[in-house]
Amino acid sequence: MKFSKAGALALCVALLGWANGACAQKNPADITIGYSAMQLSNPWYISVRWGMVAACRKLGIKCVIIDAQNRVDKQVSDLQNMVDDRFDAIACTPLDAEALQDLYAQANAQGIITGSLAQVVPGSHLEYGIDEYHYGYEIGKQAAEWARNTLQCRGKVALITQDNVLATVPRADGAEAALKEICPELKIVLRKEGASPEGGKLVTDEALKAHPDLDMVVSVTDAGGVGAFQSFTVNGIESRRHAIFSGDATPEAISLMSDQSSVYRGTVDLMPYQAGYLTIEYLYDMVQNGAPSEPRKLYIPFKPVTEADVLTGKLPENLHLAPPAAPVQ
Repeated sequence: MKFSKAGALALCVALLGWANGACAQKNPADITIGYSAMQLSNPWYISVRWGMVAACRKLGIKCVIIDAQNRVDKQVSDLQNMVDDRFDAIACTPLDAEALQDLYAQANAQGIITGSLAQVVPGSHLEYGIDEYHYGYEIGKQAAEWARNTLQCRGKVALITQDNVLATVPRADGAEAALKEICPELKIVLRKEGASPEGGKLVTDEALKAHPDLDMVVSVTDAGGVGAFQSFTVNGIESRRHAIFSGDATPEAISLMSDQSSVYRGTVDLMPYQAGYLTIEYLYDMVQNGAPSEPRKLYIPFKPVTEADVLTGKLPENLHLAPPAAPVQ
């Protein structure tokens, strides 16, 4: 009797079980892992991609990394194509986790390893998530402490969010909570989605139009923070009484912080390169040794990066890793 790839895999699962690793391991060159990013123009995902590419090269496997371009329909379609093409593992940072649950269930039933990075699709074999509220709180805490020391908590702030993604709403909630708890006199004049350089600039432009005396912008992503910096620059805002704080610690944000006269004063390292690298390693291990009986749940660590850290060169290890020498599909 001739078995299809899926049939042979199902037989192995039925007879031996996934977790005992008894199924024969595959030639790495025959393994393909796919990943769908929310938006590859976002600096955080660029670093994630670098890490994934480096891990795939080290392991000798194929990587397919696709940009969902902030479109739920495209992300669903791209991942469905990966399942139809029988990738060995798929992963994503979901724009809409609910929209992907049935697709992930289908992939699991076909013996395809599934993973989530940053935000989680329920039912993933790998749930490599973010403690969104506390991550956002750390971003807001840096900003609030600066405002307390510099503005005596009397000022106006715009909050750039990623509230278009349900899973990341708690991140902005955490940032807002820190601002209110540490500096209750601060006035949050605008809370609006803008988690891209273009979006961050538009939100900051809007805030400045209504409040020319805006003192500070807090963004839940570096991408939004970079856009806020562009807006501040165009509007000639560059005094020591103005500030931008964000999260991700991407090379672009760190570069902007490295100028002593910069209003970009803080970020939080979410370790994107390491997150991408480890995601591939975890998925590869599951492909070779079997999916866990329960989802493997991990949190991406984070660490504040201050203005002083950047100016004195006391940066987290591997923060400025260079991209791989050649592209990947």
